[in-house]
Order: sequence, then structure tokens, then C-alpha cells
Amino acid sequence: MSTDIVAEVRAEVAAIPAGSVASYGAIAERIGTSPRQVGRAMSLLDEGVPWWRVVHADGTPATCHQGQAPRRLADEGIPMRGTRVDMRRARHRREGPVPPSS
Repeated sequence: MSTDIVAEVRAEVAAIPAGSVASYGAIAERIGTSPRQVGRAMSLLDEGVPWWRVVHADGTPATCHQGQAPRRLADEGIPMRGTRVDMRRARHRREGPVPPSS
């Protein structure tokens, strides 16, 4: 995996504010890769990145990290519809240029 993709994913995830989420697909579209590559890059990120704010397109939280994502999302007050994030209300709509890769 390219270190550039990992750095770009890290920048995108770090830019998601508390109380919002982004989907793997939205991040992929923004940096020009696939949702699967975003998922792979996510697995290489350190714990300091808010990984729980990245969800599947249907709002399903990540299942890694011993299933901690739903609790972390709830702690931030992210709106849910059952067990899924309410994407209409919680989706982060990032604006501005794509950050340059390092």
C-alpha cells in the first residue's frame, strides 16, 4: 500500500469533526481511490486518528477495535437510526481542496 494513500486517508479522517462521520466511499472519492483501499489504509493508522467516524455507506459502524465504534459514536452524540448512523444528519461534507500527499 502506498504511503501516500495512507497519508491522504489519515488527513481526511483527521478532518472529520466530532459529531460527524464520513463513509469509506466518500473518502475514496475525495482522494481518488476505492473504498476497499480506504479500509486497508485505515487498518494502518495509529490510535490517534478518530477511526470510529468512518462508517459504511449505509451508516453501519466499523466492527474493528473490539466493537468500540458504536459507543464512541454515541459519546459524540452522533445521531443514530437503530444500530446505524443517520447519514442524512451526521454526514460530514468536506469542502475545499484535497490535501496534498506527503
